[in-house]
Amino acid sequence: MSDLDMLLDMGFEKEKAEVAIKKGGNLQGAIDWLESNQDKSIEELKAEEESAASAAPDDSQAKSLVCRECGKNFRGTAEAEYHASKTSVSSPQRAQDDETNIRVFPSQHTDFEQSTDEIKPLTEEEKKAKLEDLRVKLAAKRAGQKEQDKIDHKRNEQIRQKSTKETQDIKEDLQKKEQIKEAEKKRREKQEDIEAKKRIKAKIEADKEARRLKAEQEKAARTGQAPPPQPEAPAAPAAATAPATSKPASAYTEARLRLQTANGTVQKTLPVETTLFELAHQLAQDNGTEVHTFTTNFPKKVFDRTDFGMTLKEAGLVPSAALIVK
Repeated sequence: MSDLDMLLDMGFEKEKAEVAIKKGGNLQGAIDWLESNQDKSIEELKAEEESAASAAPDDSQAKSLVCRECGKNFRGTAEAEYHASKTSVSSPQRAQDDETNIRVFPSQHTDFEQSTDEIKPLTEEEKKAKLEDLRVKLAAKRAGQKEQDKIDHKRNEQIRQKSTKETQDIKEDLQKKEQIKEAEKKRREKQEDIEAKKRIKAKIEADKEARRLKAEQEKAARTGQAPPPQPEAPAAPAAATAPATSKPASAYTEARLRLQTANGTVQKTLPVETTLFELAHQLAQDNGTEVHTFTTNFPKKVFDRTDFGMTLKEAGLVPSAALIVK
């Protein structure tokens, strides 16, 4: 099996593997070159090759490169670039001085020169060992990435669950407020029903008394007797005689709203302590309207989401208001 076939068997792209063989000269050099250029596209590699070809000096006697800082020999530029990347400041190789407790970072090796020394090619056994070592490294890298993916997935799931719980808490709080408002509304309606029944009963009694008095007067007129004395009319309540006056806004407990939305006009009667946020949430539940602003024309005023904490009373929408919803 050729070096190119081995690289293809490992999963590398054919075009990139061919460039690696050309750059590295053999399997070992190709593998090192692929490791140092794994994040580059084939177009970028071709552009670098053309640039290097135009700038490189013509020296047919050079058979290898040597690092002047550590003395290591390399078959081609791919191995030299890989060596430079491994000795960079960002490399994980670090040392620590036990006496001074100061971390020492190796500096990047960038001083290379051409050499006429030819590096002995790898034997078949060395190729197989190098290939197996590379497979082990790739497997370890993939396993590490898989473990990191699990950690990221778990963290994202925790964030999603927290967001879901906060949303659920808000919904439950709104539901509780709605239940309290509904109970208050029913109590108020029940009290109004009791008052209405009392008024009806009082009117029936008054009608009966008026009929009784009329019958007695007719009887007295037929018999020639004096008519019975008329009972004094009850004093009219002050509210009936006094001119009607409008109540101040602070005296109202409910607000009547006419809401013009993209889905049509909606009318609502809500307690004055209802917030604009709760109103927006009700519209979203009723007809799917997503509210960004409430606008009144007279006077002209815009309530955006920074104002949604205000109650209807604080926003001046009591006792009634017409709002444009956007």
